[in-house]
Amino acid sequence: MTVMIPPVDLAGQYSALAAEIDAAVHRVLASGWYILGEETRTFEAEFAAYVGALHGIGVASGTDALALALQAVGVEPGDEVITVSHTAVATVVAVEQAGARPVFVDIDPVTFTLDPASLESVISPRARAIMPVHLYGHPANMDAILAFAHRHGLAVVEDCAQAHGALYRGRPVGSIGDAGAFSFYPTKNLGAVGDGGMVVTNRADVAERMVLLRQYGWAKRYVSQVRGHNSRLDELQAAILRVKLPYLEAWNARRRHLAARYTARLKDTDLVLPQAASDGRHSYHLYVVRAQRRDALLTRLCEEGIGAQVHYPVPVHLQPAYTGLGFGPGSLPHTERAAAEVVSLPLYPEMSEDALDATCEAIRRWIRG
Repeated sequence: MTVMIPPVDLAGQYSALAAEIDAAVHRVLASGWYILGEETRTFEAEFAAYVGALHGIGVASGTDALALALQAVGVEPGDEVITVSHTAVATVVAVEQAGARPVFVDIDPVTFTLDPASLESVISPRARAIMPVHLYGHPANMDAILAFAHRHGLAVVEDCAQAHGALYRGRPVGSIGDAGAFSFYPTKNLGAVGDGGMVVTNRADVAERMVLLRQYGWAKRYVSQVRGHNSRLDELQAAILRVKLPYLEAWNARRRHLAARYTARLKDTDLVLPQAASDGRHSYHLYVVRAQRRDALLTRLCEEGIGAQVHYPVPVHLQPAYTGLGFGPGSLPHTERAAAEVVSLPLYPEMSEDALDATCEAIRRWIRG
């Protein structure tokens, strides 16, 4: 059936901001400067200030942000990076792009984020960094993660791809560890019209190394001080993101309002609803419920034109490309159970209450059989 309630509405967001976005695009095109210019420099400063960091370095994608951040904090080929398997595969791709080996730990079954109690079981002399994922917009337990990292001399790189505007104990995610990596993929809470990413940090040495790594290792043009990459946030994306950034807090507030409405209308069902920890502020990139008959629910919603999705159906450690990492079925029980039960309901700032109520009614019809 044609989707009547989409998972996101990118066209609707553009329509609301069309005049501002079109003017920004025209400004860039008329300038004749399209890579690493004033738009990018200004957006780097604006976004870094928004997340409470001293430095922001724009790159070509969220995956690049993760990979280069790992390199910038000192991860080298052969090192290990501890992270989760219940995440977008980009998290693990970035670890391998940095030349490291991903080592998985299980998740907290309530927050879907890295369980700090699992860290001790995988620590080894090769461990160099921990990469917690603030999944679905919920901040990970950063105090416990940082305490473990400090005891073992590990760097912490936050994967903030889904958590623009989320807070942990009053601090914006991304500003808490050694570095934070953001994605501006179009569907994110703050999205470009193509790929884009940024690394934020309060460490001057990490920022300086990031500037080298994103453009061939250049400190001086055409002279490479280190072996770098080509990963630059372009001026068009930066200009469009500058238009959108002032709206992010209002958009996130709308997401939280809609999430609360979902919870109020589904709390008496047998679905397991998302819970936000009391010490954090959820940015609700996704509203994710758990259902024991997940696939049947997903099928019914799709039949009724509701754009529900699954994030993510197969844990990374069980995907064909990564079975050689040594984490077989049963090794991460909370992760594997979540992958079998989670379903993301439509949620975006432009979503109407009527659309949300229709989604809830469809779920209730399915439950009634």
